[in-house]
Amino acid sequence: MASMTEILILHGHLPIEQLDIVTSETAEDEAAVRDLLARGVINDIQLTKARAAQANLPFVELVDYPVDRTAISMVSAAICRRHEVLPIGVINGRITLAMADPGNVLAIDDVRAAARMQVTPVVAERADLLAAIDRNLRADDELSDLTTTLEEENAPADPNLSISDASDDDAPIVRFVNLLVSQAIQDHASDIHIEPAEHDVRVRYRIDGVLHAMQSAPKSIQNGVISRLKIMSDIDIAERRKPQDGRMSVSHGGRQIDLRVATLPTVWGEKVVMRILDNTNTGMDIRDLALLERNFEAYKASYTKPYGMILVTGPTGSGKSTTLYTTLNAVARPEINVITVEDPVEYRMRGVNQVQVNPKAGLTFASALRSILRSDPDVVLLGEIRDHETAQIAIEASLTGHLVLSTLHTNDAPSAVTRLTEMGIEPFLVGSALDCVVAQRLARRLCDRCKAPAEHSVEDLQRLRFGFDPAEGLPLIYQAVGCASCSKTGYRGRLAVHEVMTVTEEIERLAVARASSADIGRAAREQGMLTLREDGWAKVRLGMTSVEEILRVVA
Repeated sequence: MASMTEILILHGHLPIEQLDIVTSETAEDEAAVRDLLARGVINDIQLTKARAAQANLPFVELVDYPVDRTAISMVSAAICRRHEVLPIGVINGRITLAMADPGNVLAIDDVRAAARMQVTPVVAERADLLAAIDRNLRADDELSDLTTTLEEENAPADPNLSISDASDDDAPIVRFVNLLVSQAIQDHASDIHIEPAEHDVRVRYRIDGVLHAMQSAPKSIQNGVISRLKIMSDIDIAERRKPQDGRMSVSHGGRQIDLRVATLPTVWGEKVVMRILDNTNTGMDIRDLALLERNFEAYKASYTKPYGMILVTGPTGSGKSTTLYTTLNAVARPEINVITVEDPVEYRMRGVNQVQVNPKAGLTFASALRSILRSDPDVVLLGEIRDHETAQIAIEASLTGHLVLSTLHTNDAPSAVTRLTEMGIEPFLVGSALDCVVAQRLARRLCDRCKAPAEHSVEDLQRLRFGFDPAEGLPLIYQAVGCASCSKTGYRGRLAVHEVMTVTEEIERLAVARASSADIGRAAREQGMLTLREDGWAKVRLGMTSVEEILRVVA
């Protein structure tokens, strides 16, 4: 049997000179292949194709493969997820099984026993296979069955009855809640909305910034579901008249996921919103923020200074926290003291001292900030500047040798200057302390597998102030299409659109003169600042998003 590297050479994935790295066809060959992967000489797809050729089995790409739902129904989701396999069809009385490791005989035996027919294995790339498993083995069907069961049982609307179920993992209410959360994490949702209505309970997921209706449950299970969520979040289940906040952790795919839970009394019962907090955001590189080169250089010049204030502005859900945590990740080093004050602490960061605001105990942003300035910090992150006192202390901290990072709710970067003066901060202090303001919005990223060139007329682009030279012809612009990989939406993931304003001497003079945000914005644009829309158009030209998406998120 040929070694893996010999197969790679035979299929043109490796030059013939690489053959001398292999001394045998066993463990040393596998070690050599892992080394090639680590060095980027080959990629996962090339390795998977080589594995298929070595085992003399077909290779399949599952993104657009017509998967047979009948075949999927023959094998339980638990077996598929445990062995990382997916039944994709039945041919001549044999079940076709996609698998990343064709040598996994235990998986083949389990599928043969479950389906009661012989197995024909085919090889798929692991990431492609896991994505196909998530697409096809959704919790929707099981949720529907559970909903029907709960409705038939006519669960009473007494929240106390669900408490006994809380310790029983097989109880219908518990399974229903677990499936809702699990499916949301699989779908890469950022929020789960559970909304009581007059006759039922609606469940919606926010995916890539857009809400999608996912499930409708009978009204009779409303109190049971909400009580279960309150128990998991350590929230008072007897209190239904006022909003409450809590936090819970779930295990999914071998990793711990935190969820921030908020309840809100409505006329039809308590609405529950769960924010899914993925700690992978805290390990992002500053380049992952998709800043254009000009914006990146301006921003880097600010956060690498030892003191000054950097503000990130935008509406709720515009990625401000991700930008701040990524910046903190770039500046945090063992030799400096980093302290944050947040409400609440969304992501836990190693090596960072994080303080959670507790107004009931008298720990507000202002009092916490006043205390931590006596703890010898080098970098201070404030979750939000909400009032005059917090703003005043933050400004003074930035003027006394601290780097202060915070957020502010304004529509654009120039408005941050006037917002601080409206809070009662002296204009000369704002101009001296403020070093950089970043305004941002989140736009959906086009799916790379299905995006297609869009047709726009010269007149349309000129009306949108797209910023191109008609003499050079129309720029290449892509539009959303939709495929299996992006759930037919045409978009997959999100990217930020930025407006980075460096506070120069000219802008500082305007701040001291109490100039309007329009005057400050005009001066910033003359000095090279790109507006949110201009940054968006640049990312449209790069094929990252669409014209329609930029118009949706930027005025």
